[in-house]
Amino acid sequence: MGWGRPQGMWQWVPFVTVGAIERNLAMCHRALCNTITIQLLLASVQRRQQHRDRSWWDKRGTFQHGLEKEDANPDITRPTVIITPTHSMAKTKASAPNLDFFGERVVSHPNEVPDFVRNMHQRLVSGAPPDDRMFMDILRLAEAHPADVAVTLLRCAPSCDRAATIMWRTIASSGTAVDKVLPTLLCVLEDWPLHRMSTSDGDKTRVFALAATKVVWEILRLPWCPAPFMEYSPRLLVALLFQVFVSTLDMPQEVDTFWKECQEQHGLAISPNRFAVQTLKALFRHLRCLDLLVAMERKRGWDTLLCADTHHHAVGLLAREMHRTSNPLCSCIALRLLGLLSTQEAHWDLPALAFLVEVLECHEMREWSDSALEIISRCLQCKSREKRRLALRGLVVLSKDLSVAEGIRSMTPSLMALLQDADGEVVALILSVFLNELQNRATLISSPTALQLAGALRPLFDKDNSHVQLLSIRLFQEVMELVMEEGKKPLKKHVSKSLLPLFFHCHDENQQVAEAAWKTLLCATKFMKRRRLKQLVRKGQLWKFAEVLLAQDESRAAEYLHQALPYLQNPQEPLRAAAIRFMGIAGRLLRGQKKELQLIYKSLENMVDDSSPAIGNLAVQTQYIVQAIERARYSIFENLQGQLRRAWRTRPRLLGLRWLRCCSSAGN
Repeated sequence: MGWGRPQGMWQWVPFVTVGAIERNLAMCHRALCNTITIQLLLASVQRRQQHRDRSWWDKRGTFQHGLEKEDANPDITRPTVIITPTHSMAKTKASAPNLDFFGERVVSHPNEVPDFVRNMHQRLVSGAPPDDRMFMDILRLAEAHPADVAVTLLRCAPSCDRAATIMWRTIASSGTAVDKVLPTLLCVLEDWPLHRMSTSDGDKTRVFALAATKVVWEILRLPWCPAPFMEYSPRLLVALLFQVFVSTLDMPQEVDTFWKECQEQHGLAISPNRFAVQTLKALFRHLRCLDLLVAMERKRGWDTLLCADTHHHAVGLLAREMHRTSNPLCSCIALRLLGLLSTQEAHWDLPALAFLVEVLECHEMREWSDSALEIISRCLQCKSREKRRLALRGLVVLSKDLSVAEGIRSMTPSLMALLQDADGEVVALILSVFLNELQNRATLISSPTALQLAGALRPLFDKDNSHVQLLSIRLFQEVMELVMEEGKKPLKKHVSKSLLPLFFHCHDENQQVAEAAWKTLLCATKFMKRRRLKQLVRKGQLWKFAEVLLAQDESRAAEYLHQALPYLQNPQEPLRAAAIRFMGIAGRLLRGQKKELQLIYKSLENMVDDSSPAIGNLAVQTQYIVQAIERARYSIFENLQGQLRRAWRTRPRLLGLRWLRCCSSAGN
C-alpha cells in the first residue's frame, strides 16, 4: 500500500477491522480501571521495544506523509493509527501539573486544564513522541472537564491541525469522553459565526462555529461512528442544516479569513456551506441513510440546499424523503425543530417550518399537535407569504386531528380574512381546512359564521383556479347542510344568489367541478324548498331549469341578466355558450325593458368576434332571435297605436259633424 509499517509504538494499518481499532485506541483508557491488564501490557510492550529500529523522527515523517496525502483528497478515509503502549508510559512526565499515572486526577485544579491542553497540543506540534500516558490524560481530562478541553482545543487549533486531529480522535475512541464533549461541540457549531464561552482560567476568547464543524468532519472520517453521534444525530443534523443556510447568507470577514487559512492548510477547495453539506452527507452515511442520499442526489436536493432562496424547499424535500423511507429520525428532528420554533428568536424558522410540515402526519407527532398548532397560528400572522403558505399546509394536516378541533375553530376569523388573498394556493388551503373541520366532525355551524362563509364563498365559484372552485362549491354545500336551524332563514338570500352561478358551473369543462356544482345546486333547490326546480335538476333538465327559474322569478330577471354577463368573458367555451343561451331566454322575459334589451344586444354583438367560431355563430343566432321576438311584440303594439293615433286626429272633424247635425235638427 506504500504506507510504512514501523516497528514499535506506532503502526500504520491501512485496512483494519473496526473492533481492532476500538480495542487499540481505548486500551489506555481501560487500563485506568484494570491494573493487572496494564502490567501485562507493559511486559508485552517491553518485548516489542527491543525490536525498534527506527527513530521517532522517521515515524513522524511517515505520519506527516500520510496526513498530507489524505488532506489532498478529503474524500479518502484516513488510515487509522493504532496506538500500542510502551514502557515510556511509566517514564514520561507531562509539562503541565498532574498526578501520578495511576492517580485519580490529571490536574490539581480545574483552572489548570486549559494550560494542560495547550501544552499537550504544543508537544504534538513540536514533534515530541506522544506516549500512552498523554493519550490517557486526554481521555481523563475530557471526561472530567469536557467543556474546558473542547473549547481550549478549538481555540489553540481552530483549523484542526494534525496534532489536534490526533487529540480529537483519541477523545472519539472513548464513548464516555465523546459523550461528554459532544454537547459543547454542538453549542459552538450552532452559534454562528462565533461562540463565546468562558473556560475555567477566565479566557473568553470566541470560537469559530466552523472550527467545530471541522472537528465533526474529522471524527466522521473514522471507519466507525462513535455511539454518542447516533444519540445526538437529530441535533447535529439540524445544526449542520442551519450552518449550511446561515453560511450562505452571512460570511463575516473574520470567518472568511479563517476559512481561507483552513483551505491553505488542508487543501480544501470548497466554500464553508459546501463543506457543511459534505459533513452532513458523511453523517447520513454513518447513519446508513443510503436511499436518502441517492434520492437527494437524484433530485438535486443538495444543490438546492446551497441557495438561500430555495434552501427551505430542499429541507422540505429532505423531510419528505425521510418520511417516505419511514426514517425514525423524522420525529426526533421534528421535536428538535418544535423547540427552536417555540422561541421568539428563531433565525431558521422558514426551513424549520418546511421540515415540520412534511412530517406532521407521523404517528409520533400526534402528542405534540397542540405545540405545532401554536407555532402555526403564530406563523399565520407573519407578513412572509411563503411562511403563511407553509403554515396553512401544516394546518390542513392538523385539521384532521380531533384533539385540536377547538384550537382550529378559534382561528376561524383570521382564516376568513385570508380568504381574500389573491394567491389561489393560499385560498385552496384555507378551504381545505374548513372542509376537514366540517366533514370530519359534522359540527353545526352558527348563523353568523354560516352567513360570513356563504358571502365569502360565492365569489370563489368563479375564481380562475379550478381547485379553488371545486373546494368552494363543496364547502358551500356543507354550509347549507350544517347551518343551525335559526340560521337557515337569513342564509336563503345567499343561497338564492348562488343558483345561477351553480347552474353555469354545471357546464364546466372540469368534470369534478361540474359534478360538484350539480350536487350543490340540487342541495340549494332543496334548501330553498323549490320543488319544481329540484325535480328538473335531479332529472338533468338544466335548460328547462333556467326557463322555470326566470319564469318563477320574473321580477328578478334583470338581476339574473347582470349575474350572467360576466360568464360571456369566461375562458371556458362551454360556459360562454351557456351564458349566450341564457341571454336568449332572458330576452323573452325582458320585452319592453329597453335598457336591459340594449345591454343584451350590445353583449351579444361583442361576442360575434369570439375566438371560437361556434360561439360567434351562436351569438349571431341568439341576437336574431331576440330581435325577432321584440319586433313581433312591437308590430302588434304599433298597429294598435296607429289606430288610436288616427282616431285622435279625426276627433275634431267628427265633433264638427256632430255639431252640424245637432244644429240642423234644431232648425227643423
